[in-house]
Amino acid sequence: MKKQYSSFSEIDEQLRILKLKREIDSENIKLHLSGAKASVSPTRLVGEANIRLQKNLLTFAIQKLSFVSTRLRSFQMNRLISRLLE
Repeated sequence: MKKQYSSFSEIDEQLRILKLKREIDSENIKLHLSGAKASVSPTRLVGEANIRLQKNLLTFAIQKLSFVSTRLRSFQMNRLISRLLE
């Protein structure tokens, strides 16, 4: 439904409001664009990749140490049992 205006001043007021809304939207776009640029900067991407790599390496090391620890305990138990049976 179209709004009907009774005077040119109402039209001018509505045009000013629309112009201000457009300027606000334009500034919001600029703000979001600068935020997006900052979030995909090479320094940040390298930093995030480094953190992921460190987490993956730490997880891998913990898994391997757990495996080695389990094998060592098993070996020690077998050795203790063989000594007891001698």
